[in-house]
Amino acid sequence: MFYNYIFVAAVVGWGSAQVIKTVLYLVFNKAFRFERLFGAGGMPSSHSAMVCAAIAACARVEAVNSPIFAAFAVFGLITMYDAMSVRRASGQHAQAINRLNKMFDLHPERVPEHDSRKRKNKELKEFLGHTPLEVFCGALLGIGIAFIVPISL
Repeated sequence: MFYNYIFVAAVVGWGSAQVIKTVLYLVFNKAFRFERLFGAGGMPSSHSAMVCAAIAACARVEAVNSPIFAAFAVFGLITMYDAMSVRRASGQHAQAINRLNKMFDLHPERVPEHDSRKRKNKELKEFLGHTPLEVFCGALLGIGIAFIVPISL
């Protein structure tokens, strides 16, 4: 039977973060959004959970002085930095653009069907990046998952 511990730990880390994110959204907003199960952004960071689960699992299997661990660690740091900077800024830009569209009555449902602005002004996705706390919590979750998932079956 094929079992890749590092891959399984990473996927379980991602899935756990997505479920937690969905439950937290439900608790705080009193509404269920199916998109939260698969979407980016929110608490905890599923990207951080996934890469940190893979990094910790790799450390358990290969040791921290292995080249593969170094590659995982670099990949993970880049992923988490991107989540906190580029994608977070993109989400903030989307929020501002959506507010401007509403303020200037350019929201898609308010534009007549025949108007070319209908296609250009669809609402932008605002859940994209993460705060440092969301990334940190995702990292802790991922590391914990790597120690819960069994190394072999």
